[in-house]
Amino acid sequence: MNVARPEDEVVGICQELIRIDTTNYGDNQGPGERKAAEYTAALIAEAGLETTVFESAPGRTSVVARMAGEDPSAGALVVHGHLDVVPALKEDWTVDPFGGEEKDGMIWGRGAVDMKDMDAMILSVLRGMSREGRKPKRDLIFAFFADEEAGGNYGASWAVDNMPELFEGATEAISEVGGFSTEIGGQRAYLLQTAEKGLSWLRLTAHGRAGHGSQINTDNAVTRLARAVTRIGDYEWPVELTDTTRQFLEGVSELTGVELDEKNPENLLRELGTVARFVGATLQNTANPTLLKGGYKHNVIPGSAEALIDVRTLPGQAEHVLEIIKELAGEGIEISYDHKDVSLEVPFAGNLVDHMVDALHAEDPGGKVLPYTLSGGTDNKSLSRLGITGYGFAPLRLPAELDFTGMFHGVDERVPTDSLKFGTRVLDRLLSNY
Repeated sequence: MNVARPEDEVVGICQELIRIDTTNYGDNQGPGERKAAEYTAALIAEAGLETTVFESAPGRTSVVARMAGEDPSAGALVVHGHLDVVPALKEDWTVDPFGGEEKDGMIWGRGAVDMKDMDAMILSVLRGMSREGRKPKRDLIFAFFADEEAGGNYGASWAVDNMPELFEGATEAISEVGGFSTEIGGQRAYLLQTAEKGLSWLRLTAHGRAGHGSQINTDNAVTRLARAVTRIGDYEWPVELTDTTRQFLEGVSELTGVELDEKNPENLLRELGTVARFVGATLQNTANPTLLKGGYKHNVIPGSAEALIDVRTLPGQAEHVLEIIKELAGEGIEISYDHKDVSLEVPFAGNLVDHMVDALHAEDPGGKVLPYTLSGGTDNKSLSRLGITGYGFAPLRLPAELDFTGMFHGVDERVPTDSLKFGTRVLDRLLSNY
């Protein structure tokens, strides 16, 4: 009897996951992940592994399974993904965002890039190893979390706080937004994520004197808030290269022959094509106003007004950045956190890194592997509270012309089927040999 290879079923699993709507609107709103978790757990159980399926709130469902390794004393590796996706407006797409359609050699739909592609790769490799009786060298902990797109309070963060025993013995982890290829200097390079910026979702509240819109009011909350938001939005954060970003840019310089100017690395960013937007945000701290709210009627001056600011901080700079935000906001502005999470930075070195690089080179010998910093965040932030070192490694060999990074949370999200199969082979090598 022929046993299906992992790469033979990864496309179908990805399509089925996309067809399950797991939209996360934030504030615990949306259909939840229950159906996707049940589908995931069934695939794992079919391969002979036991699963732990748990809910942090009704419908907010995660799945964890452990595969025993040859050496129980070796640190376990967590291989994790998230099941939720950001919203998609159907009228903006050229296909049904939850159709999982295969077209032009690609799988289209919300989650094709972020991150049901990686979920499918993990599941197909897990199933293949289990079916074939291939035992990993160390324990592998497979986790599929809820709520990553809203900070993980109902997913990874909840699991770490309430069910830490699921990750007993784990020392390292791999997940999304790393291991994908891009073209630099005419050569294919794979970006392995070794750092993440910190996250501060701030709420600014201005108070003033309520009154009639026809009167002179020098204590107007809306005016005060608008000035604060403008100062914050207009502030030019200086370029500051972390160890990871400097190592990345030095690699780009080597590939392109363009010299690195640490004070003004724009010349190197121009060599990165569409990836420049993705990487450019990691050269400095950022603070972007994203929402304004105040008042309820045209002729009524409200007594308060609010703004939301999305702040992303370089490793080790969260408190410093907050002080600058307070100074920019000025008097009469209250600042509070809606959500806060840590930055991460780990070395581009060690046994796991070597095995990730080797697995990529086994499938693409000419590829260059570079470390980089992610401007967003992953569930590795939550796992770090258990002392688990996390990397971004969802390997994909991509066409040079595909604006892959532009499709994170974008319209017409899609992933090439050949890339899925490539990534499955790479992941299979890594998990079988590490």
